[in-house]
Amino acid sequence: MTLALSACLLAITTALACAIPGVFVVLKRDSMLIDGIGHAVLPGIAVGYMFTADLNSPWLLLTAALGGLMVALLTEWIGRSGLITNDAALGLIFPALFAAGIILISTHLSHVHLDVHAVLVGDLNLVAFSNPGYSLVMLVVAIVNAAFILLCMPRLTTATFDSGFSRVAGIRTRGLHTIFIALVAATATAAFHAAGAMLVIALMVFPAICARLLSNRVPTMLAVACGVALCGAPIGFWLAYHANASTSAFMAVAYAGIFILILGFRFLISPRRRSKSS
Repeated sequence: MTLALSACLLAITTALACAIPGVFVVLKRDSMLIDGIGHAVLPGIAVGYMFTADLNSPWLLLTAALGGLMVALLTEWIGRSGLITNDAALGLIFPALFAAGIILISTHLSHVHLDVHAVLVGDLNLVAFSNPGYSLVMLVVAIVNAAFILLCMPRLTTATFDSGFSRVAGIRTRGLHTIFIALVAATATAAFHAAGAMLVIALMVFPAICARLLSNRVPTMLAVACGVALCGAPIGFWLAYHANASTSAFMAVAYAGIFILILGFRFLISPRRRSKSS
């Protein structure tokens, strides 16, 4: 397999792994939480390296995921206290953790080849070249995400749309939400190598938003989001390949283009629906 095909396969598996949990992230209106989780990856990596002294250690994935989970849990806890809103809590926590990560890298890890720019925007081609089997890792992440969503879909759907009924029905919404956010944090951590901390949010949110415009049923949304992910990733990759530009950025632009097309389609059919109903 050529390097280009290997990188394209990595782009597809990364997009698919992010799109599956992205549907419930959008439905829960927690889209910007992904941005916070992505930024918390950096201090997690820094702390993990201080213990392992190895950038390739699998423990770095664990510490990075724990950093993302910390952002989510602290945001939820502060928001639940009623002192400040969830969006304000997120605006306080993730910049502080991201800044702490930069301080750790600049003061204690200055001798380590850890490029903050690469962490932010990713380098899909470099990952495909240095670790050809990473697409298999992202495929496993996608399978785990799909298995969890399919297994817990009724409870996740109920907790998302009617949390009050979920509590009355005995569904442990807090525990389910924590497990789901931990899965999102792990996915964002695994994907940041290719997509970067700032563009993971595009891979999770764009396919889900496109699916939300086309359907109101959760199973259909999941199918459409996966379809959009599978279409947008190769389009963005090959555009970046021919333009000799950032792959992650072109993937995000490709998804934005698909979103604009679907949004335009909705605007075109909306007047027809209103005229038929009248």
